[in-house]
Amino acid sequence: MKGLILCAGKGTRLQPFSNHKPKVLLPVANKPIIYYCIEKLVELEIYEIGIVIRPDHSAIFMEEVGAGERWGVEITYINQNVSLGISDAVRHAEAYLNNHSFVLLLGDNLITQSLEGLCHSILQDSRDAAILLGKVSNPRDFGIAEIQGEQIIGLEEKPAIPKSDLAILGAYAFKPSIFEAIHSISPSARGEYEITDAIQWMINKGYSVAYQVTEKNYSDVGTMDRWLEANRWMLQLIDDIDLHRVHDRYEGCTFIYPVLIDASSELIDCVVGPYVTIGPNARLEKCTIVNSILLEGPYLTPSSGILSNTIMSPQSVFVQDTGGSNE
Repeated sequence: MKGLILCAGKGTRLQPFSNHKPKVLLPVANKPIIYYCIEKLVELEIYEIGIVIRPDHSAIFMEEVGAGERWGVEITYINQNVSLGISDAVRHAEAYLNNHSFVLLLGDNLITQSLEGLCHSILQDSRDAAILLGKVSNPRDFGIAEIQGEQIIGLEEKPAIPKSDLAILGAYAFKPSIFEAIHSISPSARGEYEITDAIQWMINKGYSVAYQVTEKNYSDVGTMDRWLEANRWMLQLIDDIDLHRVHDRYEGCTFIYPVLIDASSELIDCVVGPYVTIGPNARLEKCTIVNSILLEGPYLTPSSGILSNTIMSPQSVFVQDTGGSNE
């Protein structure tokens, strides 16, 4: 079985931060989002991983992800020149997958659920596809699955009258038969080749599509608000002992956990937390920071005031309010 991670999206809702690097390389709890995806595949003992990227991002992926040495995997980069939907991205990887079953992950999704159940459906139960689902309170905003027993019988994108509250999350497992579906569908109303249309084609043709429902944390890190939210719940999963061991070096600072700070950053007389991550080479003096993400290199002094619900880099600042706003 192989792995496939899709990373060619434009990340427009994370601009201006995604102007400086692809959104999947932006950090949650001081670790690039795509690292969590790779680790999910390694948990499944998948060591051959294809990553679909934009050609102009090749250099930065090689610099920050590389060929997979740090995880003991073999990463192959696959170019998608124009982003025309998930099915189109998967189609670009058909030669790489070479008739193997595979696990598909969307590179900007964080999932804590083990994906062994999806693999079991494909490898042991002889299903043709398997999808991870999660209950949502606002099903009109998601792709929604209609289920019957252990099988999905229908999919609908952002339905006016949802048939369930089970949303399609960013994790799938497929047999090679998915490519028959991908080559058979037409672009949707928005001009993209939708993975939901491909899976619905399989259902209509009598292929077996299974599912797994997760009750664990998950997030599509596609907006600023969801980025801050994912940072909060990911920090809650980190061992407090490790956090305290790192933060003992910052004399005169008060920490309200959970907090995570890169060891290269300097803090003097600061109040930090809860729910704060500080990236590399930050310089902070007499600051108060709450529920925020500081990326590489910011410099803050007492005149910066209290930072709350903020994402900051030397180039850009986002401050979250009731509706979410940029400054």
